Amino acid sequence: MHSAAGDSGSGSGYFPAGSLLDEWSESAWQNGVQIDRLKDLQSLTVRTQNSLYEFTIVSAEQALVLVRGGRYFTELTPVRLAGSTLGGSFLKAKGVYVGFRMEFSLGGLQIFTTSPVQWIGPVEDPGEI
Repeated sequence: MHSAAGDSGSGSGYFPAGSLLDEWSESAWQNGVQIDRLKDLQSLTVRTQNSLYEFTIVSAEQALVLVRGGRYFTELTPVRLAGSTLGGSFLKAKGVYVGFRMEFSLGGLQIFTTSPVQWIGPVEDPGEI
């Protein structure tokens, strides 16, 4: 990951270049998947640094999924996949991207953020199984 310097004297002005709006908006966004471009009932697997997550898409348009995995989702749980973040205020809505953290919302104010995504498994179409 690139770094950009703020105040080089203190060291506290350093931040990931991806957190800059210019870097963010110019990204090719090729190393991931947009949930809203998939079909309802498709499934995929996502491996983060700490956990394995299984998804079944309930509503692709709304990014509503059933998720199982990680510390908080030990059984299939309906959530909204808000998107992917580098931990700042920018969010790639409804997307899952390698190197980014997934962010889920459960019932409005409950937000869950994962460790960084390492890989995204194949998307399976239930019509092809």
